[in-house]
Amino acid sequence: MHPTHAPLRIATGAFVLNSGLGKLKAGEEEAEQMHGWASSVYPVFKDMKAGDFTKALAYAEIGLGAALLLPTVPSAVAGAGLAAFGVGLTGLYLKTPGMTQEDGIRPTPDGIGLAKDTWLVGAGLTLATQSFLSGTKHAAKSVADGVGNAAGAVAGGVTGAAGAAASGVTGAASSVGHGLADAVGVGGKGKAKGTLAGLSKGAHDAREDLSEALADLADSLLGKR
Repeated sequence: MHPTHAPLRIATGAFVLNSGLGKLKAGEEEAEQMHGWASSVYPVFKDMKAGDFTKALAYAEIGLGAALLLPTVPSAVAGAGLAAFGVGLTGLYLKTPGMTQEDGIRPTPDGIGLAKDTWLVGAGLTLATQSFLSGTKHAAKSVADGVGNAAGAVAGGVTGAAGAAASGVTGAASSVGHGLADAVGVGGKGKAKGTLAGLSKGAHDAREDLSEALADLADSLLGKR
């Protein structure tokens, strides 16, 4: 449970839990009233006995209240349950005669108590959407970090491979230079050494330029993470 969700979950959870515990003590007459009211709006409950309906509703409210109060239950799950419960109560408000004014939305004096249940829908949707968006943001950040680390590894690998290749080129040029120097006669040895020394220095300079260019490329890639 996120700390910012605690006040909303505690307030709604305690209210719903208390309501469910109270229904377990409902008498026969009260159970008949609740069943008749609910079945008039939701015909699916008509075939249930009044006592069974009241107990089922009580256990549902107790379960929902406990889910809201337990910090181990994700806010997305608890919020979705609260929103669904609120929608059911809002349906009773909107479809029960005498609860709304002529526009079918604003409550009459008798309907004010039920109209307040719409707050449960808003509270549930707030918990669910905030939890979902927070999880999505965390997942996106993890993916971005993974991509950035992969780019850094690739850049480092490219730099290392290019440096090794440049070293190989310089080494090969040096080896060729030594071989040619040995093959040149004594008379032309000084001139050949000078020429080959220039070739070796040019290869070394090219290697340094290549290494610096690749290092700049790696820095640029890492800087865009």
